[in-house]
Amino acid sequence: MVRPAPSAPAATSARHDPECVRCPRLVAFRRELVVRYPGYFNSPVPAFGDPAPRLLIVGLAPGMHGANRTGRAFTGDYAGILLYESLHALGLSSRATSVAADDALELRGVRITNAAKCVPPQNKPLPAEVRECRFFMRNELAALGHVRALLALGRIAHDAVLGAFDVPRSSCTFAHGAVHALPENRWLVDSYHCSRYNTQTRRLTPAMFRVALGEAASRAGLAPRKP
Repeated sequence: MVRPAPSAPAATSARHDPECVRCPRLVAFRRELVVRYPGYFNSPVPAFGDPAPRLLIVGLAPGMHGANRTGRAFTGDYAGILLYESLHALGLSSRATSVAADDALELRGVRITNAAKCVPPQNKPLPAEVRECRFFMRNELAALGHVRALLALGRIAHDAVLGAFDVPRSSCTFAHGAVHALPENRWLVDSYHCSRYNTQTRRLTPAMFRVALGEAASRAGLAPRKP
């Protein structure tokens, strides 16, 4: 049985299911990881941040040695470095680093989730697996009525957000820095994913990312400070 870490929700909800078995490939991979890494979280990773956010950041999926280890989105691997540094620089978090699920980090008006809640093999969820997780994203968005803007980290997250709103992908082309109007008077802002590959190849620079994050925060009405 997949072992939830202490910080995992104790029961299934419409927004998160710590024992989800919707995707057989991901369930099998989680169970394999329980044997290989028994001290890891090894469960669907819940959203993290302000319980009543105005900005929702949507990533791809938990990293094997990052969120799948720690139980917190973008925590414990390279992908979270730029994200949390930028949030802090804009005044949207209490700290510039995220170390563990039980540290004292707090996000201000911001919440972080993923298009796929479970760690996938080779960090690549299948399209069908992302579609299965759409159920949870829709319920999360319905519950987070204060959210005015979403920041999609990468094309898969962009497509997942559009699917959650039933917006045709053909009407909103992904591009770094692009801004799209969504139903319910919400906004979608696109950014390249803050992965090691994108940042080390300079496809995504800290300045580029902070501009996109700042735009999303402004659209959400958070009035981010200038770094």
